[in-house]
Amino acid sequence: METVKNRTRVIKSGCILLALLVFFLGMLAACGVGVYNDSEQYITMHIHREPLYPLFLALFRTIWADGYLTVAAAVQNVLTAVGIWLFAGYVAAHFHLRLWEELLVVLLQLVPHLMTRYVSALHIFLENSVMSEALCIPLFHFFLYFLLRMLFGRRRRDAVLSLLFAFLLSMTRGQMMTTILMWMVIVCLEILRQKKYRMLLIPVAAVLLTFGLRSLTIHVYNFGVTGYFMGNTYAQVNTLTNVIYACDEEDGEVFAAGSLEREFFDRFYAEADAGKMNYKYGGSTLAERAAHLEAYHDELKFRVLEADLSAYFFSLGKVDYYQQSSMSDELAGRMIAGLLPACFGQWLYDYILLCVHGFIRSIAVVHPVVNWIAAVLYAFAVGLAVQRALHGKRRSDMCVTDASSQDAGCVQGRSSQDAAWVMGTALLFIVANVCATSITIMCLSRYMIYGFSIFYTAMFLLVREKWSISRGRV
Repeated sequence: METVKNRTRVIKSGCILLALLVFFLGMLAACGVGVYNDSEQYITMHIHREPLYPLFLALFRTIWADGYLTVAAAVQNVLTAVGIWLFAGYVAAHFHLRLWEELLVVLLQLVPHLMTRYVSALHIFLENSVMSEALCIPLFHFFLYFLLRMLFGRRRRDAVLSLLFAFLLSMTRGQMMTTILMWMVIVCLEILRQKKYRMLLIPVAAVLLTFGLRSLTIHVYNFGVTGYFMGNTYAQVNTLTNVIYACDEEDGEVFAAGSLEREFFDRFYAEADAGKMNYKYGGSTLAERAAHLEAYHDELKFRVLEADLSAYFFSLGKVDYYQQSSMSDELAGRMIAGLLPACFGQWLYDYILLCVHGFIRSIAVVHPVVNWIAAVLYAFAVGLAVQRALHGKRRSDMCVTDASSQDAGCVQGRSSQDAAWVMGTALLFIVANVCATSITIMCLSRYMIYGFSIFYTAMFLLVREKWSISRGRV
């Protein structure tokens, strides 16, 4: 009988994987490879971009030459299918989901892909695109897979692998450095729960080493590509854009008259004011102000800050693009340090507006009605997760042996608190992702996409747990 069950489970799992592969490769066949404004920077290994995705493309360019983008897109789609399959399969095994419930979890992983293709303004099917998100999405599913295994199985191997995928995510998109910190927070919470306080140094040291390795790897990569041993540039210019947006004219007085910083501030402010690209022109309502900042961020950054900085440093002579980028970032850093204390109140207000839109886009789309629905969903998720965390039974109280489970050999059985842990993980990531992204840029849907599926998967698990308990099931 057990052999029949195992064979049925393998067939079911294989059919789900096959269906996912057909879906993703079918979308590639139907839509083709998407090349967009940012694509060229990844192809040319631009200094602004993290190294993993450019190296990923370079690998296929070396092997296939003509048509390599199609091959790379196919691999992206296959990786995404496998990532969803692994994640959904683990959730189904751990929570003992029925077939329709597992299929619902799979569908929840597909919804963001369909939204960006058919709902967003750009109509991008991300896995077909030449953008780092196409690699980030499957890496994020692998990260979540090993992170949940670490949470519920407490095996050292899963802790190492989840940190490895967090590192790879950070090497693909800078905003995903938050997954490294997220890993540390979760490991530290587990250590505190077990009251093994001396072990707290281990995850902290692991994270410091990971960040150090990330910095060194990027410097070595850029040295190989550009000849300069340097990190990625442009982050400071990105951040300065939102600071300039929040400034009043008198804020420039923090710099000495005649200084380079003062000259650039006066120029930036005058051009931003002439183009109505600062907060004074943002409108009267919260929605109008957030929309104005999002609409003008890129224009202020490219047409004003980057154009003026590039023109100045190139005018010095004997300065190549990499030196200009580095000097622009250094100057931007000095200006941020001087201006941010002066305009902090307005900057913080704008930052909160960006975060609000980021929280909404993590689980929905920005719309006057949907915004309130998103707020209710967050409140419901937090309340239900806290209720299950406080009143659920611990694993030691619910130990059942299930040799067919993927958890067998770890902590056998599951806890009624586990769904709360999944929601806590989802909310922790959404908060970290939104707050980190809003510092440097606006929270576009493609930056927020990662939180959608894990949030609604956790919501389904919580509601299912609550329903089962109300019906007298454990």
